[in-house]
Amino acid sequence: MNEKHIHIVTHDVPWPADFGGVIDIYYKIKWLHAEGVKIHLHCFVKTRPATDQLNKYCETVDYYPRKKNLNALSFSLPYIVQSRNDESLLTNLRKDNYPILFEGIHSTFFLKTLKDEGRKTYLRLFNTEHKYYASLAKNETNILKRIYYLTEARLLKKYERKIALHTHVWALSTADADHYKVMFGAPDVHFLPVFLPWENVSGKEGNGKHFLYHANLSVNENEQAAIWLIKNVFNDSVIPLIIAGLNPSERLKRFAARHAHISINANPTEPEMQSLIENAHVNVVPSLNNTGVKLKLLNALFNGRHCLVNPAGAEGSETEELCNIAKTAADMKKDVVNLFATPYTEKIMQHRSAALKDLYNNQKNALRVIAWIW
Repeated sequence: MNEKHIHIVTHDVPWPADFGGVIDIYYKIKWLHAEGVKIHLHCFVKTRPATDQLNKYCETVDYYPRKKNLNALSFSLPYIVQSRNDESLLTNLRKDNYPILFEGIHSTFFLKTLKDEGRKTYLRLFNTEHKYYASLAKNETNILKRIYYLTEARLLKKYERKIALHTHVWALSTADADHYKVMFGAPDVHFLPVFLPWENVSGKEGNGKHFLYHANLSVNENEQAAIWLIKNVFNDSVIPLIIAGLNPSERLKRFAARHAHISINANPTEPEMQSLIENAHVNVVPSLNNTGVKLKLLNALFNGRHCLVNPAGAEGSETEELCNIAKTAADMKKDVVNLFATPYTEKIMQHRSAALKDLYNNQKNALRVIAWIW
């Protein structure tokens, strides 16, 4: 039998698998390796160091420095793409004729060049980047950062439209797949569910004592979502809300401190965060954008009890039927009260388990990738 080799180009070092942008990459690599695929990994480096962990699943691993500041500025290309331009990567990819998977629009500087040379290329979308950056701009208070996000959104929209016509596209969400088909005219787009570290649903039966919102709180739109919950949903409640995540701002802390039933858990360890998710009675997952898929929602569905979201929080994940969806703040207020009085049962868990194991099945999705490429 012929060996199956593939190059995978990543925007960052995918270990440790501790944030959304690398979880899908790492577990995809792990499961493709389990199915016999020989992986040649190429990682751009900024702050995350090289690691021997990746050698367990890859035939070769190469690292490339990401360009910084003025060296990566361009009037025609998005910064996230231009800053990942390294000629040694192109040289290494040209050493053979293996197919190439580009992880994120970030890593695609050489995609069209290689496609024009006859290579089989594939793009894994993290989300619709131009919509994501426009959302960041909308929620940014720093004027210089806002200008950067708006500029990046404009350049990304033009760039994504061009790239969509030249490669096979695998989207994390059905909403992003539809956007690439309808708005960009992409000829070959598939929904490929995210690869996950969780394989079994393990929510605890019964009742918890708090609601939980967890996120990287240094991201402006996550902070804005937390403030929205404080101001509009839990403002006149007595039900405990814990807001947990990385680097909460003083501004967020001040908003929370006005309410005795709302607390901030800053920079919890991974075990501490998982304990908060598992013991919450409801994980509440509002989102200010509807791109990509929210890994914090999937974490809550696999490991927690009830999940309360707004439409954008679940859109495209194909998990809407497993969540309680509130369209407005008033609706969410009502659901907070109702859900807090509703035990999490074995019946709910079994239904959730059957649905998630069918859709977010790492082995099944690895075999799907293999069928698409070979």
